[in-house]
Amino acid sequence: MNTHLLSYYEAIEQASADMLSAARTGNWDEVVKLEGACVLLISQLKHAATQAALAPEESKLKTRIMQRILLNDAEIRNLAEPWLEDLDKVLAGKSKTVH
Repeated sequence: MNTHLLSYYEAIEQASADMLSAARTGNWDEVVKLEGACVLLISQLKHAATQAALAPEESKLKTRIMQRILLNDAEIRNLAEPWLEDLDKVLAGKSKTVH
């Protein structure tokens, strides 16, 4: 079993769960910080995946982990949408005053 490779997927899942928790409380600075951690983990995972492959049973576990990550991501995006719309309005207002 390639627990080293699976540990990357699990760490990314934990970071996505932490991002969701931060998004639920409106702590967008923490979301951005954790997103950076995810980027680093994904980069490390890509490198590690060139060195080893997952067995079929490990691939099934990876698929379940990825599904949970995608669910977390969808909920984070749903929570971020109103915040992003507010940011768009603020930026649109600023652009009018600059011109």
